[in-house]
Amino acid sequence: MKTYSPKASEIQRDWYVVDAAGKNLGRLASKIAIILHGKHKPTYTPHMDMGDYVIVLNAEKIQVTGRKLDQKFYYRHSMYHGGLKQISLRNQISHHPDRVIELAVRGMLPSTKLGRQMLKKMKVYAGNEHPHQAQQPKVLDMPQE
Repeated sequence: MKTYSPKASEIQRDWYVVDAAGKNLGRLASKIAIILHGKHKPTYTPHMDMGDYVIVLNAEKIQVTGRKLDQKFYYRHSMYHGGLKQISLRNQISHHPDRVIELAVRGMLPSTKLGRQMLKKMKVYAGNEHPHQAQQPKVLDMPQE
């Protein structure tokens, strides 16, 4: 018997829409990462990008537990002395809600070229509208926990 390995031309990519309103950030990000990685498919192959496209709506309505809104910080550095900048989760959600979900999912994907390629298939929008109606995305129902 020979092991089946799908070719790049045989990969079928679907589009999914996820509504992030009222969902827990970490649980939502892990489910999105599984879909982007392609682990939900029976033909999953670790060295290939098998995943589907994911559209995330209502990013500004994401929820977190505990006191993370004020205690969780995102850091960046300008590479100059004293150039460390930080922004709290509360401010990040108010200014750039799409980055919160992107950073959470990025941390759950491989830190390689393959992971960056997978991340490009995720589209995050702060509101309820998206410009991908032509792809006829399926609604991915995630139970509220």
